[in-house]
Amino acid sequence: MQLNWLAYAIPLFLLLIGLEYWVSRAQRKTYFRFNESIANLNVGIAERLLDLFIAGATYVFYAWLHQRFALFEIRATIWSWVALLVMTDFVWYWYHRLGHEISLFWAAHVVHHQSEDFNYTVSARITVFQAIVRTGFWSVLPIIGFPAGMVVSILLVHGLYAFFLHTRTVGKLGWLEYVLVTPSHHRVHHAVNPQYLDKNYGDVFIFWDKLFGTFAEEQEEPVYGLTKPLNSYSFLWQQFHFLLELLVAVRRTPGVVAKIRLLFGRPDGVDAGIRAELESRLLQQVPPALNRGKFRGYVVGQLVGVLVLLFVFLLLERYIPGWAQGLVAVFVLLTLINMGALLEQRRWVLHLELARLVVIWGLVYAVSGIQLLVVLAYIGGLSWWAYRASIKRHYFQYLYGRVQPVPS
Repeated sequence: MQLNWLAYAIPLFLLLIGLEYWVSRAQRKTYFRFNESIANLNVGIAERLLDLFIAGATYVFYAWLHQRFALFEIRATIWSWVALLVMTDFVWYWYHRLGHEISLFWAAHVVHHQSEDFNYTVSARITVFQAIVRTGFWSVLPIIGFPAGMVVSILLVHGLYAFFLHTRTVGKLGWLEYVLVTPSHHRVHHAVNPQYLDKNYGDVFIFWDKLFGTFAEEQEEPVYGLTKPLNSYSFLWQQFHFLLELLVAVRRTPGVVAKIRLLFGRPDGVDAGIRAELESRLLQQVPPALNRGKFRGYVVGQLVGVLVLLFVFLLLERYIPGWAQGLVAVFVLLTLINMGALLEQRRWVLHLELARLVVIWGLVYAVSGIQLLVVLAYIGGLSWWAYRASIKRHYFQYLYGRVQPVPS
């Protein structure tokens, strides 16, 4: 049986997140907030899910580039691995820096900086758009001559190292601060303090920032998030808000040349007032976080269920037919959107719940073939039509402690 052992990264990372939470509590620090942590993990789950469908394509793309355009034939030796690590980090520095300096790339990267917490859950805030953009940057490596297998392997190590940088429980690390990117350096990168903005782009080695003048040492306590806080836990809004702002700005900008300059100019060139306009049309004020045990238990239950499903999905991906993979992916994405809507107490969340039920019911029926499920689905549909007002009332009362959530 051929299992995808990379699936075990999920329980490993969850264990490390739990350990960091325990350490932070022992230090009497509040480094984790419920809504922020759920929103962070939602973004990471989506990236892991969608990466399943594009990871193979990335390897094939790198192999094709190496076969057709490689300038040198580099073989795997100790020195070639070291050279690949250094070059990978160099490319990362410029990908990361341009991700902050070019609006189009910032639209993919901004999600990573939205959280106002800073802990291991923040490392999960990677979008599939960001993964695609950096794949383009790293394409130079197989063209130089590094085989696709080496490139993909070093990227796994590179990504693993970055996970451990997202923590406030580790202080400065002595002489390592002069060579490696440390949690202290990366806290600076995620901060919105004026003296910390646009600093410390490196991922493994800090000397790139010192060489190119983008280094700052952690001194005062960092403040995390965006310069203009997002104030939303919506999964969809977090993914697409700046892209929408950019599209509106481009549409309002006259002339093709000016539009291109806006797309490839600095993000602060986008009119900041556009976000407020879009928020007034698409969002409403985020209500206070609910501390009720039933609500939190329900959200955590959905998160645990999705994580278990994702683990099994990744572990057994070679044995799951394409149609089942598609249904699982739809169910997971609906659940992620649903959790964001729950955190913001949206009225339309019940429709997402119904959509999730339909998808999972269809998956169970397709796998089992039990005809009784069709009859039960018909009865359930009639019951929803007949008693939907009562169902809504009890649903919202159970979760939110009131008959209706805030208006959408």
